[in-house]
Parts: sequence; C-alpha cells; structure tokens
Amino acid sequence: MRAQFVLSEIGVGLRRNLTMTFAVIVSVALSLALFGGSLLMREQVSTMKGYWYDKVNVSVFLCNKQDKETSPNCSKGAVTDAQKNEIRSELKQMSIVESVQFETSEEAYKHYKEQFGDSPLANSLTPDQMQESFRIKLKDPEKYKVITTAFAGRPGVQEVQDQQKLVDDLFNLLNGMNYAALGVMSLMLIVALMLIVNTVRVSAFSRRRETGIMRLVGASSFYIQMPFIMEAAIAGLLGAGFACVLLVSGQYFLVNNWLANRIDVINFIGWDAVLAKLPLVLAIGLLMPAFAAFFALRKYLKV
Repeated sequence: MRAQFVLSEIGVGLRRNLTMTFAVIVSVALSLALFGGSLLMREQVSTMKGYWYDKVNVSVFLCNKQDKETSPNCSKGAVTDAQKNEIRSELKQMSIVESVQFETSEEAYKHYKEQFGDSPLANSLTPDQMQESFRIKLKDPEKYKVITTAFAGRPGVQEVQDQQKLVDDLFNLLNGMNYAALGVMSLMLIVALMLIVNTVRVSAFSRRRETGIMRLVGASSFYIQMPFIMEAAIAGLLGAGFACVLLVSGQYFLVNNWLANRIDVINFIGWDAVLAKLPLVLAIGLLMPAFAAFFALRKYLKV
C-alpha cells in the first residue's frame, strides 16, 4: 500500500510539473552527453598520441651546396663524408635511438615528387637541391630534445627537426575543444541542478497541504520526501537515457559512417570505449538529481 501511494504521488508530481520536468530532462541529457563526449574525446586524443608519437621521427638535415648562401648554419659549405660518418656513429651509440635511416638527396627528391608532384615548384627542383638527412626513430619520442641538443649547430648540420612538433598543434587544438566541451557541460550541469531545485521547490509548495496532513498522521520525513526525490531521479534517468542515445548515435553516424570514411590517418575509438561510458552516464543521471532534490527538500520542505 505504501509503495502504491509513493508511486501515485510520483505520477501526480510529474504531471503537475510537466513543463519543468521536460526542461530538466533536456538539460540533463545535454549536459551528460557533453560529459560523455568529453570523456570519449580525451580517450581519442590519448589513442592518437600513442599512434602518432610512435610513428614520428627526428630528422637531422645536412647542408648542401645551395645552403651556404641561405643558411647561417651552413656557412662553411656542404657536409663532408667525414662529418656524415661521425654523425651516424654517434647516433648509433645513443641508447635512446631505436634506428637510424640515411636518406640521400636523390631519395629525398623522389619522395618530394611523390608527395608534391602537382606543385609548380616541383618542376623547378633538381636532386642536388634536396638535402640529405638522417631519419631517427627514438625509443621514447618525448626525448627528442636530446638529439636537438647534441646535433643542432654542428658543422654540416643545417637543421634538426622533430616531427612531434607538427602534431602537437593538432593535439593542443583537440585538447582545447575538449576543455571547451567541459566548460559548456559544467554550465549545462549548473542549469540542470537549478531546474531540479526549482522543480522540487514548486512541487513541494503545490503539495504543502498533503505533506501537512502526512506530518499530522505521523509519517516520517523520509516517507514524505521520497516521492519528490524519486520524481527528480526519474527525470534525471530519462535525461541520462537520452544522453546515451546521443552518444551511441554520434558514434554510429558521425564517427563510424562519416569521419572514418573520410579520414584514414586517424585510428578512431571503437564501440567498447562508448559502451564503457554509458553506465557512468546513467549512474550520474540517476544520483545527481536525487541528491539535489534531497538537499533542496531540507530547505524548502520543513519536516
């Protein structure tokens, strides 16, 4: 009988405050969708870092004849065979170096033609204008500064270039987008909490007569508060359910059927990462409104 009464009170409360309940559901859905999306974005960035950092190299570009007039580091002329052998020997002795590959000017010209063959500049270049280089694979890509410190400015070395710098800008952009999503999520979460508190407050005020009667007949505080808490929890759970639908839809339509077909160089996260976040979203959607309603009732419902 008591359970039936609580359920009937929950239904009455949801019908009386239908508009505010709908607003709570929408705001909770959007905030939790952004929360889940930010968690997935963070995991995607971490996956991309592991993938790209494992592939980036440090390149030691050597001076050629043309660099003598254009680069201050090559003022003494083109690199000599002795200098190349010395650099190769030192690189192979470094414990942080996994492998060393030497690229001749002819190989550099061939690779340039393959990548930028449609460029007008490609037709004006000759192999002797391309730089020889050492392509160095590191065991730990984060220690690229060791190579830079050891070889930058040495005779015969025009430049030491770390490819990690090229992808760091991308990761910084993605991290910035993630922080922006977290900021919007926090704002939406605050709005959702305010709506929950106001909904509970209005619901408690509209049923003050019933709660007064319940107090007179000896009902406990928890028994009186339970319908209000359950109303907020149900609204939050519905919002979390919609948030899960948005996350699943985003993975299926946006990632799997659009981005994955257009961007081949990124290893996107799979369904396992998405499904792992859904229980957390549902738990937050259920517990957050319930606790908000509980603390709101302590102030607005004097029992």
